[in-house]
Amino acid sequence: MPTLGADMTEGTVTRWLVKPGDQVKRGDIVVEVETDKADMEVEIFESGVISELLVPEGECVPVGTVLAIVGASPGVVPQAPAPAPPVTPPPAPERVEPRLVPPAPRQRATPTARVLAQQLGIDIATLDGTGIEGTITRQDVEHAARRATPTPAAVPPPGRTLLVSPRARRMARELGIDLATVAGTGPQGSITAGDLGAAPRPPEVPAPPATAIAPEKRGPRRGPIAALMERSNRDIPHYYLGLDINLEHTLDWLRAENKKRPVTERLLYSVLLLKATALAAHEVPEVNGYFSDGEFRPSNEVNVGVAISLREGGLVAPALLNAAEKPLSQLMAELQDLVKRARSGRLRASEMSSSSITVTNLGELGVDFVYGVIYPPQVALVGFGKIVERPWAENGMLGVKPVITMTLAADHRASDGHRGGMFLTTINRLLQEPEHL
Repeated sequence: MPTLGADMTEGTVTRWLVKPGDQVKRGDIVVEVETDKADMEVEIFESGVISELLVPEGECVPVGTVLAIVGASPGVVPQAPAPAPPVTPPPAPERVEPRLVPPAPRQRATPTARVLAQQLGIDIATLDGTGIEGTITRQDVEHAARRATPTPAAVPPPGRTLLVSPRARRMARELGIDLATVAGTGPQGSITAGDLGAAPRPPEVPAPPATAIAPEKRGPRRGPIAALMERSNRDIPHYYLGLDINLEHTLDWLRAENKKRPVTERLLYSVLLLKATALAAHEVPEVNGYFSDGEFRPSNEVNVGVAISLREGGLVAPALLNAAEKPLSQLMAELQDLVKRARSGRLRASEMSSSSITVTNLGELGVDFVYGVIYPPQVALVGFGKIVERPWAENGMLGVKPVITMTLAADHRASDGHRGGMFLTTINRLLQEPEHL
């Protein structure tokens, strides 16, 4: 189970797209995973043949759990070690040693099943698995526990006995729904977020008096974001810089360029901001990378995370991979595709775990400027506000220009104000030459 963000602790396997015996290559989508923040498509990073699927659909497991085993591709024969020189066997000892009995093969079981079996005192070796290739699942352990229970009134075993996706569990807690009353329609009867729509709600509490202010209820995905931002503000020594940019030449070039293009291939000014940010991060590498284990590690690639709000609430920041190396047309197409898939829950694992710097643009909401919070373990976040017509003095002349305010939130452990200022002025210089982006 990959880490799809610094705040992810577990995920639910919702659908396998491969089966044992399937040939796969690096980059193939092999499994769909549901997390607190979004639904993800997980790619594989090794080529070969799927030997075994260890976690069944509908099961929630911690980050780091082995989901599947990949073997060598057919025709790839490992090199055999060189034969050892013949050794004359020593004479047989007079005393005959007792023959050691080889240990019995370990029964296949999912990690969750092993933990639950240990809690309930059930011997895994006595169970017959109903999972893939006889793997023992949590359901097998629960069935064995029910068979061993003397009466129906016995106390249920500790731990989770329901298959519930992380999102559904959080929604149920927010809405006050008893999951024991919900019928699951997901894989193996697991409860998904969609199953909560028809679930009975607890009786409504009368509204507080008009003088009282009721706290705003957080969406089901605000919890992880709140925890991550709290950690960021607590642990990262932020510093902030801002710069106003005259976009007159940039927008003039963009209008002329879009006249040459079909409507479906026209560019938005936001893609120019992203490309300039990516190129500037190459020139000032102290803002592009990760701070972990007490040191800064610059990234060899510039993967720009794009902050995207979700319709059901919450925020994700998937990455435009290698943004500095792609032409504007390709970057525009990838940005549109990324936003569409983020809001339909079809993001890929590599997009959620690869961002080396993040950009947030709140201009479309009418915000003048934004000072963001760094997304750990990254070390910088760039913010853009709306384009505003302002008085602008240049070369002794005063006029009205389209101006955007750009801000930088950076980690003082990785860079300082001097390098941060160089980064912002580099973005400004690049935006003044949009024909070279």
